[in-house]
Amino acid sequence: MAVPYAGEFLTPGRFSGKAALVTGAAQGIGQKVAQRIAAEGGDVVLVDRAALVHDVARAIDETSRASGSGGSATSVTADLETFAGAQQAVERALAAHGRVDVLVNNVGGTIWARPYEEYDEDKIEMEIRRSLFPTLWSCRAVLPAMLQRESGTIVNVSSVATRGLHRVPYAAAKGGVNALTQALAMEVAGRGIRVVATAPGGTEAPPRQVKRGPEAESATERAWYQVIVDQTVQSSFMKRYGTLDEQAAPIVFLASDEASYLTGSILPVAGGDLG
Repeated sequence: MAVPYAGEFLTPGRFSGKAALVTGAAQGIGQKVAQRIAAEGGDVVLVDRAALVHDVARAIDETSRASGSGGSATSVTADLETFAGAQQAVERALAAHGRVDVLVNNVGGTIWARPYEEYDEDKIEMEIRRSLFPTLWSCRAVLPAMLQRESGTIVNVSSVATRGLHRVPYAAAKGGVNALTQALAMEVAGRGIRVVATAPGGTEAPPRQVKRGPEAESATERAWYQVIVDQTVQSSFMKRYGTLDEQAAPIVFLASDEASYLTGSILPVAGGDLG
């Protein structure tokens, strides 16, 4: 079962009275973000297509009730690679809280690692669907509710791998997330909505309980993946991967009212690698 957020740098009450929808929340960065927002008083709706998300939400909710200081947590399974799935997630949040103050779009991730000429057509399309469309659809699904209230913050999770080896389709998808962030921020700034993003670098995390894709099977495939690891470490000034807490902290800051004068920004969180 997931362990509720126990990080060192909490800001108690920062999200009190806020309702946040966090996608890709069953594990990794998304789980850590949901845990932290709840620990800081926000009511969170966790979305993932893996049923594991219900265990994570249950653990957060139980801890909040026991401490008497955190926000509530609910969960929904949905396929965010479809607009219908994104609408389902937003409708669940609106049914629970009547509004969405914060949307954190965290779904995405490299499925395969290989030189571009080794990608088949279907693999290219799958990478784009995984790492661009969930953010594109979720932004579209949440906008009517935010525009009606003339208030809201969208934090997209991009990547510094827009300049990286052996994952060109993923880089293209995350480049799309960057463009979406900046174009949408310009479009809705005058209507009370902020749109920002972080661009994580390599991040240490526990083994995924639900895999993004097939394991590398051959020595060649393992070597292709090792190129990504080596380049990620080399590109970082700090010569290391970040932690989940180091990725969650800037996301949560950008989602908070403390970042009220930031929109259209894409913050690299990669130990100095700007992507």
